[in-house]
Order: sequence, then structure tokens, then C-alpha cells
Amino acid sequence: MNSKRIKIGMGQLLVEGGEPERNIQRALEMIDLGVERQCDIVLLPECLDLGWTHPSAQTEAQPIPGPHSERICAKAREAGIYVCCGLTEAHEGKVYNAAILVNDSGEIILKYHKINVLDVAYDYYSIGQTLSVVDTPFGCIGLNICSDNYGDALDIGYVLGRMGARFILSPSSWTVDYSLVECDNPYGEKWFKPFHTLARMFNMVVINATSVGIILAGPYEGKKSVGCSLAVGPEGTIAQGKYVEFAGELVVAEFEVPAPIPLGTAVGKMLIDKKGLLTP
Repeated sequence: MNSKRIKIGMGQLLVEGGEPERNIQRALEMIDLGVERQCDIVLLPECLDLGWTHPSAQTEAQPIPGPHSERICAKAREAGIYVCCGLTEAHEGKVYNAAILVNDSGEIILKYHKINVLDVAYDYYSIGQTLSVVDTPFGCIGLNICSDNYGDALDIGYVLGRMGARFILSPSSWTVDYSLVECDNPYGEKWFKPFHTLARMFNMVVINATSVGIILAGPYEGKKSVGCSLAVGPEGTIAQGKYVEFAGELVVAEFEVPAPIPLGTAVGKMLIDKKGLLTP
């Protein structure tokens, strides 16, 4: 397991608000592309069915399992590949920003509800209440979603690391102001610093895949999603997606799965040894 190399396809997918049929069809095509590129896992964006904070979330969210997730599961089973994606879930009278991990038999083996929901999205999504990981042939995997990796929310990643996650898959919708152009730095401290912090502290890899396209409704109307998907390991950046607004692409991150770390109280001792990252 320690020497296992893995290829994860970060699918920078064009997501149109309120257009689940078109969005899911593009997702299925991206999965096929991942198979062609010999990926082990395809990672797709946040809320890929309805679009992040699109008003349709309040009326068109589907259960999981349900019609949207079943199409992803069927494709994973048909293609024989693992798939992680973000969907909008209707669950027990509430709507959640959800992520699922589907194995190569088409089974949902992990589901997560976003915890660090932005204040502009409170009218759309309820707050998640659980964190968990799952053991797979590739190692222990944790899920979170987009702003769960902000610097002020790193405790979410810390818990996944303490649970033994060797890598975190994070469906995302990295959105910027319409005036930002390709020559600007769309990451800033918001992405690079927390990703690198998590990766170094817990000897893990953190991977996100972000959507592309213009947001046409909701609180972020007029802003744009520009890709720039990111994979970061303990030694630094592994792969980085292009800045794109309209054309989706698959960015492949290939890496050796980091060795397991000690768990339980041994985690604290490990962090103390990492040059003061945690004070006794």
C-alpha cells in the first residue's frame, strides 16, 4: 500500500445553473475521459447537477440515492472506475450540499454534507453534521467540499487526518469576481496555504476539482468559476488545472499514496515533532 501509485482525474466541468441534464451528461463524458487517461478515480465539482447556490436547489434537489446519483453510479459501474462528485441532496425535509464517493461496482461507499457553508448560501443548504472516512484499495479516503478547506476551517481537514485519511477528495466551485483575468493569481492565500498546511501536517494529499462557467442566478450572479483545480502533497504541488471559464478539461494528478501515520494520541506527538506545528 505504501508504494501504491494512483492517478486522479480532476474534472474541470462546465456547470450550468439549473440544467441537471446537460451537467450530468458532461459529467458522464468526463468520467469516460478519465477511463481513457487510465485514471483510478475521477473527481468532479461541487453541486454539479444544479450548480452552486442556484435557486433551483430549493425546489429541484434530489435524494441520494436518487435519479442524479444513480446515473453517476451506473457510469462508475459500467466504466469500472471510482468517482467522487458533488450533488445537491434533498434529505429529510432539508437540502444539503453533498459529496459522494462511488466505487467501481457503482456503490456509494461514502457520503458527506458540507459543514463550512458560506453565509451567502444559508438559504440554500443546511449544515452537515458528520465527518467520516472510508478504506479503499487506494488507501483511506476522506471527503470534504470546497470552503471546508479555508484557513479558518482547517479543523475539518485535521479531523479527517486524525481518522487516517491518506488523501482528501474535495468537489469544489472556486468562484472569482468577473473582473479577475488569467494573468491574476486566482489562488492567493485562500487555497495554497491551507492545502499545503494540511498536506504537511498529516502527510496526506489534498485534491479538489472545480467547475467552470459563469454564474447566472443566485447570490453570486455575475461571478465566474475558472477551474484552477489543485492537488497538493507533503512535498508541494502535484498538479494544477488551467484557468478556464467555459471549456472543461481533465487534469490528471499522479502520485504515490503517502504512508499511514500513527493514530490516536500518537498524532499529537507526531505533530509536536513537526517543528512546533502543535504546541504541547
